[in-house]
Amino acid sequence: MKSPIVFRAAFGLLVASLLGILNLAESASASEEACPHHLYQVQLFSQDPLVVYIPDFITAEEAEHLEYITRDKFTRSEVADQYGNLMNATTRTSRSTSVASDPVVRCIESRALAFQGYDTPRSHLEPLQLVQYNVGEKYHAHTDWFEATSQTTAEFGGNRHSSFFVYVAADEITGGGTNFPLLDAPKDERWCKFVNCDEPWDAGVTFRPIPRNAVFWQNLHKDGRGNRATLHAGLPLTSGSKLGMNIWTREKPLSPQYRSDGLN
Repeated sequence: MKSPIVFRAAFGLLVASLLGILNLAESASASEEACPHHLYQVQLFSQDPLVVYIPDFITAEEAEHLEYITRDKFTRSEVADQYGNLMNATTRTSRSTSVASDPVVRCIESRALAFQGYDTPRSHLEPLQLVQYNVGEKYHAHTDWFEATSQTTAEFGGNRHSSFFVYVAADEITGGGTNFPLLDAPKDERWCKFVNCDEPWDAGVTFRPIPRNAVFWQNLHKDGRGNRATLHAGLPLTSGSKLGMNIWTREKPLSPQYRSDGLN
């Protein structure tokens, strides 16, 4: 028969082992839940094309972090011509920068991916892009999907399947909305909180630049053709400044060097 001392020692080892297993499980759980819990709402704006408005898509802390890590990194925004060559153009007069991955950026990326469902892996995501607008600066009507085959090769993951435009910051701003000229204006007056209801009916829809809110849309038809109804423009600012963020998802995986974790 074992003595009480031996029994207590064995019991102590068992408890220690169980505590060790629990600590490992808690550590794994903490690693999986590194992103802080964040609730946001969604409002379906259009079914064809799919356009969803998302109040409070990012947090105030995330917005501040994005501003901080991109300070002094902006250069003149470029556009792609019909052959896929990047160049400066009078149609886009903002400044932009790609954002390298860090824990906060990865949380924003994860939220954007989760919004689109479990079948959208991180490998389909382009690096986040921040865009600065000052008075008079704008981006003429354009689509995010490409017609140039040089911009839709396998290394680039095909064409852009979906887009988010997030209003990171808007300081003492007038103008600067995001206009979709081919969308139908909403009927319910509650949309006037997010949409400029003073626009003439034939001007389409202009989303107001409200900090931390976002607009999401799908760029392509089911057969992979670009949806021309996603034509949109960044209207010129008449006062203040605006900081926006593009989140683009491709049809297929991008080559590693074109993903956010491949940036220096």
